[in-house]
Amino acid sequence: MLHITLPDGSQREYPGPVTVAEVAASIGSGLAKAALAGKIGQGDAARVVDTSYQITLDSHVSIVTAKDADGLEVIRHSTAHLLAYAVKELFPDAQVTIGPVIENGFFYDFSYKRPFTPEDLVAIEKRMAELAAKDEPVVRRVLPRDEAVDHFKGLGEHYKAEIIASIPSNEDVSLYREGAFEDLCRGPHVPSTGKLKHFKLMKVAGAYWRGDHRNEMLQRIYGTAWASKEDLQQHLTMLEEAEKRDHRKLGRELDLFHIDDHAPGLVFWHPKGWTLWQEVEQYMRRVYRENGYQEVKGPQLLDKGLWEKTGHWDKYRDNMFTTESEKRDYALKPMNCPGHILIFKQGIKSYRDLPLRYGEFGQCHRNEPSGGLHGIMRVRGFTQDDGHIFCTEDQILAECVAYTTLLQKVYADFGFRNIIYKIATRPDARIGSDAIWDKAEHALMESLRASGCEFEISPGEGAFYGPKIEYTLKDAIGRQWQCGTIQVDFSMPERLDAEYVAEDGSRQRPVMLHRAIVGSLERFIGILIEEHAGALPVWLAPVQVAVLNITDAQSDYCREIVKSLQNQGLRAEADLRNEKITYKIREHALQKPPYILVVGDKERAAGAVAVRARGNKDLGVMPLEEFSRLIAADVSSKV
Repeated sequence: MLHITLPDGSQREYPGPVTVAEVAASIGSGLAKAALAGKIGQGDAARVVDTSYQITLDSHVSIVTAKDADGLEVIRHSTAHLLAYAVKELFPDAQVTIGPVIENGFFYDFSYKRPFTPEDLVAIEKRMAELAAKDEPVVRRVLPRDEAVDHFKGLGEHYKAEIIASIPSNEDVSLYREGAFEDLCRGPHVPSTGKLKHFKLMKVAGAYWRGDHRNEMLQRIYGTAWASKEDLQQHLTMLEEAEKRDHRKLGRELDLFHIDDHAPGLVFWHPKGWTLWQEVEQYMRRVYRENGYQEVKGPQLLDKGLWEKTGHWDKYRDNMFTTESEKRDYALKPMNCPGHILIFKQGIKSYRDLPLRYGEFGQCHRNEPSGGLHGIMRVRGFTQDDGHIFCTEDQILAECVAYTTLLQKVYADFGFRNIIYKIATRPDARIGSDAIWDKAEHALMESLRASGCEFEISPGEGAFYGPKIEYTLKDAIGRQWQCGTIQVDFSMPERLDAEYVAEDGSRQRPVMLHRAIVGSLERFIGILIEEHAGALPVWLAPVQVAVLNITDAQSDYCREIVKSLQNQGLRAEADLRNEKITYKIREHALQKPPYILVVGDKERAAGAVAVRARGNKDLGVMPLEEFSRLIAADVSSKV
């Protein structure tokens, strides 16, 4: 008898080998109809298989449906094949290459004689729906490698044949057929195309064959697929909202910054954008000052030898900008930590000096691939709110608790209260004893528990020198942004020979905690712009108050208002143009200032202002002093 253990712990017996589909059917017809795949085994050893997979040994089995994360993965994988099927139906001369699952969807790369058009995408998506409606079985077969190569060569699919030829000759390969289309794939796949109902093709982009710029440029069709119509619509709505919030679009419209081909991957900040930058930087500078950090500043250019000692030259050389002078090689720093150790080493440090906290708004440069650049979110030159804490092993826990509390306050001030916490633990390739790793990981976990934070574990995702906490923000439309981090490092102080005098007079290595709250200021400002859709909180808004006159008779009074507000530390500007007031209000509203003050003869005579808040809210007429108190309260409370 064959024994199958189900997720609830119950067992079922079968007289002999049984397929996943048969297990599902034995449980109930509803589950059999919903089954997309099966999961064999438990924990990390579990694997997802087709419903046609035959179970021959006693096993733990769960049925995968569209409600499961694994089920959604199978749907997206299968929809990628459905896309290729439809393309081959409509464009028989197109050659298929690869089509993996990606976040929220999939893509497939094709070689074709002309660019696909938006009209082509509409036709392909329609054909995909027609093929799905036919509910054709998806059938797996296995061939020896060489036989599979010959098979695809015979079909004229030279890219696919090349992929298979790179597989070791003694291995078999699996193919999946649906109707007239057959593709190379490990699987698993849905049992039939009728399971694929909720998808949409998004765009076409270029992609080099095998990711090598020396190879042919292929056409990559992106799509998204979901388990339900509601999930698909929710995702499409989110994408529409994300497009409205795109920081690149808003950066142009609000005159904040631009990116120029004369300096790819670098940012040109305009006056309003630089005002926003300064508000963020000066806020973080106060955070440094109020929490025991000493601000430092290291050089941009450091000798190659230093980067060799730290290990960065071997690991990051391809991403470092380098130069030469007087027969010495230098690199623009991609990170600030080595410079902080060099500062720490100046003079003798005692255990009484620890913890010693350094902070720097350090500008770093990394030679990111041009295809990966994205507005101010992914750049080649960026500034970090970088900090390093030098401490003893016994101080790790307290420093991490204090840091998490500080980070939560900073994020709340910027409008983020939904934070996801993850601890990345020891990788296989690491340095240091297990005892040190145990202590570091325990300190990080205990620090989050002490802060009342639930957290996930990312096994093996730590750096080779130590574990870390990753802090991820969830924004207004559900997107996640990994920003903050704190890393425990036993390695770099050793490599650069940093030490302090312990209480017993011995020389000891400090532990180095790498930490950043907002991370790259450029990226964080991009996140802020998108989070608030350009309508930044009063304390961050580049222009907090726009003062508009109705006629020239109020011009002098408007200037007095602006001067008074500026004297209170507010960012105010006057618009005294000879234009209709309705035009000026509409034009300024598009720039999203928190407040617009309208001044006519009555307001001038009464020493008052007519106040309009963002969102076309009429707050009525009030004395200027009252408005000053109102906006001051907004600024201090960071509304």
